[in-house]
Amino acid sequence: MFCACLVLLATLPTSTPAQTPIDLNLVLAIDCSQSVDDAEFALQVEGTASALRSEEILQAIQAEPFGAIAVTVVQWSGENSQIVAIPWTLVRDRESAAALADEVADLPRLTRDGATSISALIGFAAELIARSPNRATRNVIDVAADGANNSGTRVDIARDHAVSGGIVVNGLTILNEVQYLHYYFRNHVIGGHGAFVEIASDYADFERAIAKKLLREIQGNFLF
Repeated sequence: MFCACLVLLATLPTSTPAQTPIDLNLVLAIDCSQSVDDAEFALQVEGTASALRSEEILQAIQAEPFGAIAVTVVQWSGENSQIVAIPWTLVRDRESAAALADEVADLPRLTRDGATSISALIGFAAELIARSPNRATRNVIDVAADGANNSGTRVDIARDHAVSGGIVVNGLTILNEVQYLHYYFRNHVIGGHGAFVEIASDYADFERAIAKKLLREIQGNFLF
């Protein structure tokens, strides 16, 4: 009987940690392609950190049903250059938001590959969401870029695959080099229910644009 019990216990499925229920899994993707110089990289980092310190954004997080989101930050450029700069981090209060903002502000640049592979980034980000330790009501990939996809597979194929998995792909286009980039993003990059493009006229405008974009994504109100 004792041996039989051991056999039975050995065949029972092992338990897995319960996922934390949250309102949003958000991948923040920072463009590090060759067209982005160090000053422009710094403006992306500083603008994102500033947005995360915003009282308005904190209030938006806490107003959602679970009062929490998870953020991971990816630096990206070419087809084989996607790096997790900050792993999944829960944000639910002023302390956690400030800690994440400080971590973002201190980020070094981790890649300088010359190419721009939005398609590879979307595929990489979708895998991060699939492996997230959090069970989110919504999953969003936030792509910031100043150029079009020029490396890897077609970006619309990667986008469609992500959308089929319940992910929304939004864009933040920086128009300092390609003045029509937001149209390209609307036609080829964004996808999913209510997906949208936020526009920064140049890198100096990035802080305003990312703050507005984050607020929309946290609130889930993509249509205003």
